[in-house]
Amino acid sequence: MITVHGFSVSGNCHKVRLLLEQLGRPYRWVEVDSARGGTRTAGFLAINPNGKVPVLVREDGAVLTESDAMLFWLAEGTPFLPDDAWQRAQALSWMFFEQYSHEPYVAVARFICGWTPLDSPRRAELPRLRERGHQALAVMERHLATHEWFTGARYGIADIALFAYTHVAPHGGIALDAYPRIRDWLARVQATPGFVPMPAPDADAQALIDRS
Repeated sequence: MITVHGFSVSGNCHKVRLLLEQLGRPYRWVEVDSARGGTRTAGFLAINPNGKVPVLVREDGAVLTESDAMLFWLAEGTPFLPDDAWQRAQALSWMFFEQYSHEPYVAVARFICGWTPLDSPRRAELPRLRERGHQALAVMERHLATHEWFTGARYGIADIALFAYTHVAPHGGIALDAYPRIRDWLARVQATPGFVPMPAPDADAQALIDRS
């Protein structure tokens, strides 16, 4: 059985949990509150010196970091990853897009709104983050005009990767009203067999989100 160290309200962590649940694969979850320094302890840094969640540990002790690498490894040989080499590359392209052009803006805006004080200087970053987040969503909306999914002809790991932070983009002040195709796609993801929702932020984080 594998062990996953993760923060349940993190999109990057939820990706891994969602795929594991949809695969029906047994796992052990170790909650690490990264918002309160849980990834900076000596014990955690011994597992991942980069000090980030999620971290996947195999039964033999081998460690894998980076959420999208975990998705790729877990999906190998399953319907969540296309067999065709070109389609696999297309899925990876969207996963790289998620980590480079989407997550750094959508996820970071969410973090600032929910996990930094209202007087934090980081809030000055929000206008730019929201602008870039909308740019990423516009790219996704265009793709969905002619495609149902991001992993190829069927739902898979690129959809899981993009779903994680897209569906909570409003937490960062990035509304989804202007993206009907994205909203339809989110509903399709939520209707897939074995889907599990991401837990809601705690009351303190939600209060900050509501005031942002």
